[in-house]
Amino acid sequence: MMKRVLITGAAGFLGSHLCDRFVNDGFHVIGMDNLITGRMKNLEHLVKHSNFEFHHHDVSKHIHIPGELDYILHFASPASPIDYLKIPIQTLKVGSLGIHNCLGLARVKKARVLIASTSEVYGDPNVHPQPESYWGNVNPVGPRGVYDEAKRFQEAMTMAYHTFHGVETRIVRIFNTYGPRMRLNDGRVLPAFIGQALRGEDLTVFGDGSQTRSFCYVDDLVEGIVRLLKSDYEQPVNIGNPSEISIAQFAEEIIELTGTEQKVIYKDLPVDDPKQRRPDITLVKKILDWEPKVTRQAGLKITYEYFKSLSKEELYEKEHMNFDKYIVR
Repeated sequence: MMKRVLITGAAGFLGSHLCDRFVNDGFHVIGMDNLITGRMKNLEHLVKHSNFEFHHHDVSKHIHIPGELDYILHFASPASPIDYLKIPIQTLKVGSLGIHNCLGLARVKKARVLIASTSEVYGDPNVHPQPESYWGNVNPVGPRGVYDEAKRFQEAMTMAYHTFHGVETRIVRIFNTYGPRMRLNDGRVLPAFIGQALRGEDLTVFGDGSQTRSFCYVDDLVEGIVRLLKSDYEQPVNIGNPSEISIAQFAEEIIELTGTEQKVIYKDLPVDDPKQRRPDITLVKKILDWEPKVTRQAGLKITYEYFKSLSKEELYEKEHMNFDKYIVR
């Protein structure tokens, strides 16, 4: 029988690419999203596919899926500072109530669960690069705490269901990922730089630009996730590209890529912004025989072509949605 997979956060950047992969691999895919930050545009090409169905639902509320279920991939969550600072309580709820509901469903259905954790569990790290054994340096009451601690709690809840109830679980710690379907206005550095270049604006660097990031192309990430899901490894696994670059250097790469003549301007560094971010991928190489294949130059070219294809309305869009009606006070 055809295997069935539930993907939460299906209309988001990563969720939609995962839907594509599993449909193409012959699964029946159930995509779920409340569309606070996700976009149906990301799933339009799948809506009429016989092996895809979409459920407009908030995973922080009880989840009902009729029939058998083989896998659950929990990718529902705001993932950018702009989003989770506007909807902090939803961010905490999707990492607590949301994962509780997914794990409860997995227990009933005897399904395997893979959760999307993040490099943000390491906070502003004191260890570089960051291995899975590092416990992190996180400020739980800082502005980023709602996201960081939601993901840390999500990992703890997942392991509790694994050890206490015997649920099959997998945990991926995702480092900076990019590619088509990112939102230009989501606050992350790559779409922010490309959006500014396309609009003829100066590129904004926060701090002195010496802080570093490592960017992984989305196809590489999806391949690693699929391998982890099918593996027997139950502890957290870093997946990302260890090729590290400073933000100042990255701004110059974007200016060269786009052929624009904008300047780079500098503003104050946000509170708790990580100074270094690079995955140690020794473990994933060993257990999954995985490492990134797409170079940053090749991935950026594809991503830039996607952003160039956006309409003028999308290019200048400041708000994806009115968040106020979703905020629980």
